[in-house]
Amino acid sequence: MPDIRQEIQKRILVLDGAMGTMLQAYNFSEEDFRGERFKDYPSPLKGNNDLLSITQPNAIAEVHAKYLEAGADIIETNTFSGTSISMADYNMESLVYELNFESAKIAREVADKFTEANPDKPRFVAGSIGPTNRTASLSPDVNKPEYRAVTFNELRVAYKEQVEALIEGGVDTLFVETIFDTLNAKAALFAIEEVKEERKIDIPIMVSGTITDASGRTLSGQTVEAFLTSVSHIPLLSVGFNCALGAKQLKPYVQRLSNETSFYTSAHPNAGLPNAFGEYDQTVEEMQALIKEYLEEGLINIIGGCCGTNPHYIKAIEDIAKDYKPRLIEELA
Repeated sequence: MPDIRQEIQKRILVLDGAMGTMLQAYNFSEEDFRGERFKDYPSPLKGNNDLLSITQPNAIAEVHAKYLEAGADIIETNTFSGTSISMADYNMESLVYELNFESAKIAREVADKFTEANPDKPRFVAGSIGPTNRTASLSPDVNKPEYRAVTFNELRVAYKEQVEALIEGGVDTLFVETIFDTLNAKAALFAIEEVKEERKIDIPIMVSGTITDASGRTLSGQTVEAFLTSVSHIPLLSVGFNCALGAKQLKPYVQRLSNETSFYTSAHPNAGLPNAFGEYDQTVEEMQALIKEYLEEGLINIIGGCCGTNPHYIKAIEDIAKDYKPRLIEELA
């Protein structure tokens, strides 16, 4: 079996682009989300993209294949909202294990086909672990700043269930991403460490935070350096940033991160900033030119796309990434 830890030393690895952007193009109806199995389910299910791994598995496999055809080395499982906390919105907490397991299995099968066809370019599956729709550091009620909608332990338990299913589904690495509250991420990392210890395995962990605006901080108020310090107690495969910003706006934070860590670094920015309608206008060529600056300056080891990106963007990134050497890891004094 190829090992991502060895491959990342040889070249810049390309991550896939947005799953949501691709699924929107299918224009699935409520009935499509339900499929036969959930046709009488009491809650509305449209919008539950993770469920599509069960009700529309061919579409999920097709999206993965398109990204791999575009040159992606790493595809993310369709599990961004795959915790009991997020699935409570659809009253589907009991399906969490199955959703994660099936999503990992689909991605694994597609990735293996591509590796088999071209063993010189092995493909990897990252188990996508999103931030949930709650925050452990902030109150959702401005009138009660002390209130919390979720506890660290509730997050830990929810993440543990997701992690176990992703591992059993066959992922190569676990990817705690789009972190807006580092306390949520620490609960996920704690859960992963628990599972690793119980199963006596050593699965690589990737972490990616989100700088929410021009303040250069995460939603819970951490700077780049504070975020990095908060997660560096665990030996990570990579640390990086994704979402919220385009490649241009994200670059200074990736530079700072790159200077401060001896982990491999990653970035998967949005296709620019959204317009008034929430759509992304940045062209493939514009994004490629911005990503080229990351490569020329040796800032990253893993590069991909987030909101608004599709296989055309990933192909443009892969076209140039293969000509550059990955960021060198230097032991920090």
